[in-house]
Amino acid sequence: MPLASRTLSATIDAPYFSTLNDLDTWAARPTNRKLDGVLKYIARPDEEASKQRGKLLVCHDYKPIDRVPKSSARCKAAFFNCKPSLTSHRIFEGDSEEDCLRLLVGHLPQSINGPAKATAGSASLPLSPHYARLLAELAAQRGFDGYLLNFEVPLQGGVEQARTLAAWITVLQAEILDKVGSHGETHWYDSVIFTGQLSWQDRLNSKNLPFFLSSSTIFTNYTWPTSYPNTTAQYFLTLDPALTGNTASPQPQTLQKSLNDIYMGVDVWGRGSYGGGGFGAYKAIEVIAPESLGLSVAFFGQGWTWESEEDKPGFTWEGWWDYDRKLWAGPRDGEVVVVPVPKVPKRNGGYKDEDTPAGPFRSVESFFPRSTPPDPVDLPLHTTFSPGVGRAWFVDGVSVHAMPGGWTDIDKQCTIGDMLWPVPAVKWDDGERESPLPLVVPAFSFEDAWNGGSSMTLDVKCPGSSEEDAVFRCIWVPVQTLSVTPGKTYGASLYYKIDSPAQADVDLGLTVKALPPGSASKFEVQPVPAPDTDSDLPGGWSKLNIQLNIPESQGGARNQAGAIGLVVAIVAEDATVDLDLKIHLGQLNVYPIPPPGTAVSSPMMLWANFTTPASKDAAGMLSWEIAASFPPLGAITVSSPDDPISAWTVQPSNAWFPQFMYFNVYGLLYASDGHVGQPEEAVWLGTTGIVGKSNSLEIVPEDLPFWSEVGDGQNKVRFYIQGVTDHGNVIGWEQCVFVDFDPSGLSA
Repeated sequence: MPLASRTLSATIDAPYFSTLNDLDTWAARPTNRKLDGVLKYIARPDEEASKQRGKLLVCHDYKPIDRVPKSSARCKAAFFNCKPSLTSHRIFEGDSEEDCLRLLVGHLPQSINGPAKATAGSASLPLSPHYARLLAELAAQRGFDGYLLNFEVPLQGGVEQARTLAAWITVLQAEILDKVGSHGETHWYDSVIFTGQLSWQDRLNSKNLPFFLSSSTIFTNYTWPTSYPNTTAQYFLTLDPALTGNTASPQPQTLQKSLNDIYMGVDVWGRGSYGGGGFGAYKAIEVIAPESLGLSVAFFGQGWTWESEEDKPGFTWEGWWDYDRKLWAGPRDGEVVVVPVPKVPKRNGGYKDEDTPAGPFRSVESFFPRSTPPDPVDLPLHTTFSPGVGRAWFVDGVSVHAMPGGWTDIDKQCTIGDMLWPVPAVKWDDGERESPLPLVVPAFSFEDAWNGGSSMTLDVKCPGSSEEDAVFRCIWVPVQTLSVTPGKTYGASLYYKIDSPAQADVDLGLTVKALPPGSASKFEVQPVPAPDTDSDLPGGWSKLNIQLNIPESQGGARNQAGAIGLVVAIVAEDATVDLDLKIHLGQLNVYPIPPPGTAVSSPMMLWANFTTPASKDAAGMLSWEIAASFPPLGAITVSSPDDPISAWTVQPSNAWFPQFMYFNVYGLLYASDGHVGQPEEAVWLGTTGIVGKSNSLEIVPEDLPFWSEVGDGQNKVRFYIQGVTDHGNVIGWEQCVFVDFDPSGLSA
């Protein structure tokens, strides 16, 4: 997370588990509360409509994890984008047979024990729900949605152990659904077969069918020939509907399966994967055919774009993003993508060039429909266009700390404008014209931001034109998809600034248009005058505010798709001269507006506390609580028990309490005379974030930037906590709190 000191708060409670013993130790502690700083799962509105198409699952074991010796059982934490969701990764390989067995029979006590009465009959391998419960509790506690199960080790118990393992997966699935929610999942990786042997099948067949039927999905190995996707689909369609939950009568005890629950593996590193990986991976996706055949894609090793480039001279985040963007969003005009010609092993030895025909290069996103984010009623849209990295930290347009070495924090990652890449589909906003359209090229800027660590720069190049109407040009630049409910009103705001040449006047507007273009749904958009507090903003930033809605009279589905974007009006002194201007997007927010007659409230901080550590090099815990406040109560006009009015305007029945995305923490040293300054003078210390705790931050006193000035320990320290709401607002100091810390009693 962004911190003034790299060791200020680096403690993540049990970030991974190497053995089941470690998991048991963690589970025995009484402090394993659900992490309140993890964003809860909210389904995308078009999720149901996508069930007939293939999906995308993204999985990578990054280098630091891969360096763990393979001689021990490992629980790898990996991130998987599936609908999208986050899933942990449980891997058994090498000498991990003991834990594979223990997973099934559970945690055994140290006491002498045994069956109450011996039996002459043979019993199967017993199945305990112990670890299924613990793993589901872990998923619920840390906010991920399930597990990818990878058993790359032979099962010494053979068929009997394999049967018990498949049954255990169903117990895990039930626990996941109970503790995580209906979106919980278990993914089976194509490894062990029903005999207990380790034998990758590269497709769905009878050898791995029991594990697929017991899980939510199957993730096949990567080395399949081009006939296997079609063979897999045909095999699935021959299965008895009773096995796949597709009978006419519902079977609540059977997980319903479809073709898109089969994920065909694609290795971006190649390693025998059709297409050779890298920029040739699209060939494998073409054969899987998620659009038509309906199989899904398990895209493994997407970190290839980073790991294959990071050690090259001149490597930068910006250069990496351009490289990575070509794989995912595609090249821009004039850019070249080099597609590898892989060597394919011959059955009789040697290699041959891959000769299966393939079309021209396609980006990964071109195979899958664009999905809108959740309705802002369910999850307000907030973005600072951050990829989760930065070289500085900004608060309301002011750089509060520089970190030349950079910071990384997935908690700060936002949408980066899903309609901007590789370039936005710019259109004239005032009718068709003969003049050539301006070209708009997006790029990250880590040098300037409104909040967070980056902003988005749109480089707008307007070619000169001799057309009569070219003096005034007005273009539409879509930025981000939306999903809204007809009849509800939303607010939207944008922080921006413009660098324009002296020979042109540029004006910017914020608006929303229906998707797809020509849709019957029509957005009503009204500009909202900016309050005085939004004028003369720091850093040269400006702010636009609008209200938007689709009238309820238009009817239609609850979720209507739209695009929020920019209307850019350009007036040129000489239209024949090329113009080059830059638009910087700092922060975009969309949120619901409470209906008329609803009570209003303001977010605030209630209190703060600091638990002093025993020594200056130990961590103390800074914690705080949030609250809501209300405007002064007006005159109460209730005159009798039968008055059909409320004594005051009431709050909505749900989802009204203010929410915070993260908190900025500051510190200020008392002067030697006991005087303490104002919060504006405090030094930024860091933010909450990736550790998953919303209302606390660990502080190691000697890591404070001003610790050397504490002297003999007589100078007290004041900590300030300032929240950032889910509407993107940094609350004023009047709504913030402080807590004092006296370091005089600390041991050296």
